[in-house]
Amino acid sequence: MTYSIFQSSRSRRNGTFHNFEAGIEEQIEALRGELAELSRLVAKNSRHQGDKIRSQASAGYEELLGRSEELLRELQHGYERGATEMRETVRKHPLATIGAAAAVGLAIAFLARR
Repeated sequence: MTYSIFQSSRSRRNGTFHNFEAGIEEQIEALRGELAELSRLVAKNSRHQGDKIRSQASAGYEELLGRSEELLRELQHGYERGATEMRETVRKHPLATIGAAAAVGLAIAFLARR
């Protein structure tokens, strides 16, 4: 009789552990599914954010390119204006230009000797 009491007690415990184990396995499978869904959502969100950042960077690049081209045109125009003014000054005052060039040459020679 003792044997049957232990046997029935053991069966109940094994059944309880089996149910407990099955419950844990179900929870693990549910967590795996949720983790897979979360990973999919994160990947989708990352792609979306990457596309958004890429779009913003492209727009910023286009704006920067436009500004740099405009700045280059302004610099070229300023250079042309300065060159024209210098030619006019040299034509109007040739002796003063030669004197200024000589003074600059002497200053450079003086600094080079030191």
